[in-house]
Amino acid sequence: MEERQGEAVTDADAGALPDAEFGVAILQVFGQQLKLCRLRAGMDRVRFGSLTGYSASTIASFEQARRIPPPKFIDQADEVLNAGGVLKAGKEAVAQAQFPAFFRDAARLEAQAVALHVYATKAVPGLLQTGEYARAVFTIWRPLLDEETVEQRVSARLARQEIFSRRPMPTISFVIEEHVLRRPLGGRAVMRGQLEQIMLHGHRRNVEIQVMPIEREEHAALEGPFTLIETREGRRIAYVEAYKDSRLYTDRMSVREIEEQYGILRAQALTPRESLAFVEKLLGEG
Repeated sequence: MEERQGEAVTDADAGALPDAEFGVAILQVFGQQLKLCRLRAGMDRVRFGSLTGYSASTIASFEQARRIPPPKFIDQADEVLNAGGVLKAGKEAVAQAQFPAFFRDAARLEAQAVALHVYATKAVPGLLQTGEYARAVFTIWRPLLDEETVEQRVSARLARQEIFSRRPMPTISFVIEEHVLRRPLGGRAVMRGQLEQIMLHGHRRNVEIQVMPIEREEHAALEGPFTLIETREGRRIAYVEAYKDSRLYTDRMSVREIEEQYGILRAQALTPRESLAFVEKLLGEG
């Protein structure tokens, strides 16, 4: 990944294809490879679908780049069609096509991280979201997203949560602003399910969730949300969210500043135990 002044340069910086075109191009190439492998194996879509557990119409959607094939299907297809790893080789690129351009590099690093620390100010962090909450977030997005894009984004967000079951277990922490937990995005029932999921994740041994109360008189991170990522190689990276210009910072000085903010923020927030009690209290109020 090219670096410029300590910042990771994204696809947009490099003059790459626009977001939608990039995703479509990746899916079109994979779809063509899938079709060629299927034809080489002498299978029609009905037969191929029966062997992989998908309908012929879904296979057609994968081949025509109208739907994003899940990783499990790609593994199955490679084996059923005896593709020799050709289809599996495209799995990561296909997975990245699910995400908007500004998040692709961060999603790749997140999936391989040994430690993640997330500060959330706008909505419940994606790694903690239920499907219903995620769907509500993307449905109210402006400009409006079409239904197919909404479903793709929801699927991609939920797929990221496989990190919780990964071995070895990564260390994960969250600091969430209190108002995020009080805003009933999607309605009261959706928010109740979301709070229950936060409780479940908060009891994982490798996860700590803290709430930053509204009433605090001191706050170390007023500039907005971010994620701190540590890779297997020991690299420390900061992903900072901003409108259409989210960035990955890799230079030590910038990352250290954000690490310092997060450390103080955790000290200012409720403890993990107090935070779970607070979420439980919100559930009681609902």
